[in-house]
Amino acid sequence: MSLDLATTRRIAKLARIGLEEHALEATRQKLNGILGWIDQLAEVDVTGVPPMVGTETETLRQREDKVTDGNCRDALMACAPETSGPFYTVPKVVE
Repeated sequence: MSLDLATTRRIAKLARIGLEEHALEATRQKLNGILGWIDQLAEVDVTGVPPMVGTETETLRQREDKVTDGNCRDALMACAPETSGPFYTVPKVVE
């Protein structure tokens, strides 16, 4: 696959890359080089090769889903500049 200048310009626009007209040819050549490497990788025979660890083979570690109140209200309230009982006091924003 080979890209033309119009396609390179469109890719740059979609990627929100500000390319000047004089830089389009160099970018087109670089993108064609990347596509050439991808074509070479597609030709490699990987039959019988097990997949490497990825997101589809590993499960996420999950913690136990239990509700706690933290039991640290006094420590959290000590950090507040102003409090009123068990609540934070903030300046009035809307009149």
